[in-house]
Amino acid sequence: MAYYFIFPEKDATIYSHPDRTKLNTGHDEILEIVKEKGSSDSRYYPSRALIKFKNEEIKSTISNKIGSSVFNNGTSEVALQLLSSEHKNLESTLNLEVFAISQSWNEGTGRFSNLPTGSNGCSWVYRDNDNSKTEWTTSSFASGTTGSINVSGITEGGGVWYTGSAFQGSQQFLNSDSLDTNINVTSIVQKFSASLFANSTYPTGINNHGFLIKQPNSVEQDTSSSFGEIKYFSVDTHTIYPPRLVFKWDDSLHAKQSSAKQNGELSVSLYRNKEEYNQNDEATFKIHVRDKYPVRQFASSSNYLNPGYFTTASYYSVRDAHTEEEIIPFDTTFTKLSADNDGMYFKIFMNGLQPERYYRVLFKHTNNEGTTVYDNNYHFKVVR
Repeated sequence: MAYYFIFPEKDATIYSHPDRTKLNTGHDEILEIVKEKGSSDSRYYPSRALIKFKNEEIKSTISNKIGSSVFNNGTSEVALQLLSSEHKNLESTLNLEVFAISQSWNEGTGRFSNLPTGSNGCSWVYRDNDNSKTEWTTSSFASGTTGSINVSGITEGGGVWYTGSAFQGSQQFLNSDSLDTNINVTSIVQKFSASLFANSTYPTGINNHGFLIKQPNSVEQDTSSSFGEIKYFSVDTHTIYPPRLVFKWDDSLHAKQSSAKQNGELSVSLYRNKEEYNQNDEATFKIHVRDKYPVRQFASSSNYLNPGYFTTASYYSVRDAHTEEEIIPFDTTFTKLSADNDGMYFKIFMNGLQPERYYRVLFKHTNNEGTTVYDNNYHFKVVR
C-alpha cells in the first residue's frame, strides 16, 4: 500500500546539433527530446536527456522503507516519472527508451540560451566540462556497454550506456495519450542496489550514474525527418512538477476483511487526519466504514462504534486539491487499504509531496453491488 517518491540530484539535456555539441544545460527548467534541423543543412539532429538520483536516497528507501528482501523478491516496482511541459508537431506514435548510464557526468550550471555555448558541465561531446574536455567514449566500449551514434554528419558522443534488457526500460505513446512518463526501471535500480548493498559489479550490479533518455536508434538515425518536440520539467523547474523516481510496494494487511461488507450502501469517514503535516511525516490515516442504513436491533452499545470493513478490493488515491493531478492513483497492486481490529487504514509518506499545497484523499471499493468511489472532500496540507 505504499508509494514513495525521491527527486533528482541532477539532470541535463545534451544536443547533437552542430551549434550545441558543447552546450551545457544543467540549470535549464526543461528536459527536451527533440530532433532539430541544422542551421546550414537539411539534417535533423537528436537530443538526449540525462538524469540521476542520489545513492543515499535510493539506499535509504530500499533499506528503511521497503526492506531489501521485499525489494528484491519481485513484488516491488520502480518507475521513472517525468511530467510533460510542452510538445509540438508530434507524430501519432512515439517511443522513449531509458538506459542505465555507464560513465559519470557533471550537471554544470549552463543554460540553452548561453552565449558562448562552452560551459562547466556535460554536453554531447564532453561528460565533464569544456575545460577538462573528458569526452564520452565513442569506440572500444567497456563490456556490456555502447553509446554514441553512427550517422554521417552527426558528431559522435551523446553518452554511454549499458545494453541488455535488464539495463533498460521503454514506453510507447499513442495519439491522444498523456505524454507523462511512467517507465518501469525496476531492473535497473536493482542493479544499482546490488552495487550499493553488496559492492556487486557488472553484470550483477552497476554503479549508479543515472538514466539516459532517448528516442530509438531508428528514429535518431533518420536525419531526414523530425518526430516533433517532447519537453519535460527538470529538477530546476519553478513548478510543482519535477521528475521523480517512484518506489511502489505492497505492505497491506488484511486480517479482518473476512467480515467485509458485501452489500448495501456504506458511510465512509476519515479520521486521524491532522489536516496539516510536515513534509518529513509518515502519516497513518484511519477509515471508519459502516452501513448507511443499519438494521434496527437491540444492542448494549452503539452500532457506530463497531469497525466495518471494505473488501480486499479497496484502494486509496491522492490528488492535488488545486490542479486535480493524480499524485497517487488507484493502484490495484500498490495502494490497497489495510485492515486490523480497529478498522481500515493506509499510510502516506509526505516527503514525496510538494510542500505548501493541499491534497485530497479518495477511496474506491468493490463488492457484490459494483464499484464505488468515495470522494468526501477529505483534505490535508503538507508544510515545510
